Amino acid sequence: MQWNKEELGSYAPNEIEMKWYGYWENNGFFHQEPEAGKPPFSIVMPPPNVTGQLHMGHALDNTLQDILIRFKRMEGFNVMWLPGTDHAGIATQVKVEQQLAEEGKTRYDIGREEFLKRVWQWKEQYGNRIEKQVRRLGSSCDWSRKRFTMDDTCAKAVREVFVSLYEKGLIYQGQRITNWCPHCHTALSDIEVDHSDVQGHLWYVKYPIAGETDYVMIATTRPETIMGDTAVAVNPNDPRFKKYIGKKVIVPLVNREVDIIADDYVDLEFGTGAVKITPAHDPNDFDMGQRHHLESIMIMNLDGTMNEQAGAKYNGMTREECRNVVVADLQSLGLLDHIEDLTHAVGHCSRCKTTIEPFSTKQWFVKMGPLTEAALKAVKDGKTEFVPDRFAKTYNHWLEDVHDWCVSRQLWWGHQIPAWYCDDCGKTSVSRTDITVCPHCHSMHIHQDPDVLDTWFSSALWPFSTMGWPNQTADLKQFFPTSVLVTGYDIIFFWVARMMFMTCEFMKDIPFKHVFIHGLVRDSQGRKMSKSLGNGIDPLGVCEEYGADALRFTLVTGNTPGNDMRFYMEKVEANRNFANKIWNATKFVIMNLEDYDADFTPSIADLTLADRWILTFFNDTVRRVTTNLDTFELGDAADAVYNFIWNSYCDWYIELAKQRLYKSDDKRSKRTVRYVLVYVLAHTLELLHPFMPFVTEHLWQHIPHEGDSIIVAPWPHVQEKWNFASDAATMNTLMEAIKGIRNMRAESNVPMGKKAPVIMIPADKAMAVTLREYESYFHTLAFADKVTLLDPMDAKPENAVVSVVPGIEVYLQLKDLIDVEKETARVRKEQGKIAEDIERLEKKLSNQGFLSKAPAAVIEKEKAKLADYSEKATALAKRMEDLDAL
Repeated sequence: MQWNKEELGSYAPNEIEMKWYGYWENNGFFHQEPEAGKPPFSIVMPPPNVTGQLHMGHALDNTLQDILIRFKRMEGFNVMWLPGTDHAGIATQVKVEQQLAEEGKTRYDIGREEFLKRVWQWKEQYGNRIEKQVRRLGSSCDWSRKRFTMDDTCAKAVREVFVSLYEKGLIYQGQRITNWCPHCHTALSDIEVDHSDVQGHLWYVKYPIAGETDYVMIATTRPETIMGDTAVAVNPNDPRFKKYIGKKVIVPLVNREVDIIADDYVDLEFGTGAVKITPAHDPNDFDMGQRHHLESIMIMNLDGTMNEQAGAKYNGMTREECRNVVVADLQSLGLLDHIEDLTHAVGHCSRCKTTIEPFSTKQWFVKMGPLTEAALKAVKDGKTEFVPDRFAKTYNHWLEDVHDWCVSRQLWWGHQIPAWYCDDCGKTSVSRTDITVCPHCHSMHIHQDPDVLDTWFSSALWPFSTMGWPNQTADLKQFFPTSVLVTGYDIIFFWVARMMFMTCEFMKDIPFKHVFIHGLVRDSQGRKMSKSLGNGIDPLGVCEEYGADALRFTLVTGNTPGNDMRFYMEKVEANRNFANKIWNATKFVIMNLEDYDADFTPSIADLTLADRWILTFFNDTVRRVTTNLDTFELGDAADAVYNFIWNSYCDWYIELAKQRLYKSDDKRSKRTVRYVLVYVLAHTLELLHPFMPFVTEHLWQHIPHEGDSIIVAPWPHVQEKWNFASDAATMNTLMEAIKGIRNMRAESNVPMGKKAPVIMIPADKAMAVTLREYESYFHTLAFADKVTLLDPMDAKPENAVVSVVPGIEVYLQLKDLIDVEKETARVRKEQGKIAEDIERLEKKLSNQGFLSKAPAAVIEKEKAKLADYSEKATALAKRMEDLDAL
């Protein structure tokens, strides 16, 4: 048995938190070698972008993972938590291009090789900062296993997967519509596109019917793409246009004759019910063009300017300039009927905010159909479970309706596509190793595809590439599949589903057994935290002011799986106070360790009612916390520990322990209470450790304990010998009686510290014996001066307030405790104020003008106020009755 006997001093989180993190890391507590035969528990950390700055979402994500890891490590599992970062493709490239721009250069000025050197330099200089921030939170991940999506291990896996998919016919090149950023000059994934509502217009344009004087009216949000139209479409069930199907119309401005086609996709309610089809510049039009074999005419350059296909007049214009000129030209030709205002969603590049252009370009695609079946089956069969399970529907919906995945990006930073093109024979070669000679014609005139893979391609392999696949490593054998993925609901489509189908394809197994979904951290008003709103809160700033423990506890308490949470700084401050409460409780215990006997264990006969109650309740708390952690109800687990420490241990047991420590001459009783104080405190700190790792380690080291660190201490187990259900129930009854006395004192404004005579009527003789035996509890905890027990047949005390708990009636005579006249005046004054508030609210809620105009939430809030005031009025009336009786 060992402990640090130095004085604790005052709680100062910043002084202890980095000290203990260094201690854990330097002593190798985060690292475990694979141990065959030992149950594994593993998590691969969702890799933050190497460009990233820690935000509240990261803090929540890492806190939840760390709680699970610390819990399972203490339970004796063979634990691995693998950290890493993502190269973040376009995000990182943009950062370096911004540096070059400050020098008056572009990446093309210095060339690809030199540019990539600059990116690696940037990564080394700035890319590790988020790792330091993750450490500050207390994340106990194994930094010796750290991975980066561009390191050699991951790069080998990426190339193996790409080539294997190509050999299976599941990767192909094709001309398809993708999100294109005219500024960044690359295709984008859906997650790299931000959609926001903008105020635009709907232009109604007449398309003349060829050979007739009639026309078809279409409505469009993009008149600048008219020159690329290759059809007009209507719904086959629309009676307004049935006579036009099969006829031809003349595309304005370019005088091209195109067909009027019928397609179920056309929305009868939008515009006129007739739409222009521009296959090269709209994803839905592209699909329709494929179905109807329409020509695809690209009228823009990759930088978003108009090209010669748009016509000589518009060639070289920007999209905005062209729109204005086209609208003017349509008006002058009499083809513009009218314009309506329209608010609609427009996609913007998440990096440079440029409006996205849907472009039909030649890209590499993964054929999704054959890959989704196993991923869907894994969830359907319960091999991978979503927590909460409702998110399985989100996952299934996306995979059941998925399109082929565009995996090529026109960037320089990333995994370069392992495809080579021969300049002589024109054939494409895909290879696991770099090639310099065409395997088809043996020409040396070959060049590698300049594009790189979508960042999500390498991220999709994260659960197994990080463990050394395609090599069969010891880590892969022991820790794969991983136990749980902790992530937000916003990337189920983009990342979770991709990891599932890639892992099912290449490992023939699931990547993780559970997907633990959490929500967003919102501000105190329920708004999403964002730069534009200026409502973001820096987790590191919170750590500096209140400590990482307080931040972590705030993020987990009140948090339920899958739901968003509101972040209140007041809660952080309250949780720092909670840490301080534990600190002071520990100081009290340490102050009373002078005669502590580490070899002493009390007999059951040595235990008082309070001892038996706290030991029983501690067992119950162990059960609740363990069960909740095992079922991912981390918020409920944290609440259980909090309530036990604050209410049961500190506010009740310690107060009762003081009497035996300071006022008793019974040495064995003192040894017993010291044993219980230390036993419960040490193991409660262990229960709390996954949530608040720093303060628990520091305090645990200062009290008697076994082992080198709380981080590897055994997880507390229920001790059946310390289960006393009947005694605990008795103690709970006494506590309810004491609470009743406290409440009556508070409601009657009895001065603090002023002792009061208490009269109790027990329901039976057994309760009378209990009350007499533990009368001292009422003196200690209820400020009772004299305790009188009456028989149930005796007359009830007069001029007293009463509180009834199961088995006991508790009376408090107030006449000698308060100034009746002064208290009566105070209550009457409060009654008058409450009456005014009730009258005001009743008038407001009977005002039809207010009820018709005010939002429903405001009305409900006013109704709740009225109900609250009415309840207070009733309580005050009862108080007046009691005072009148005195």
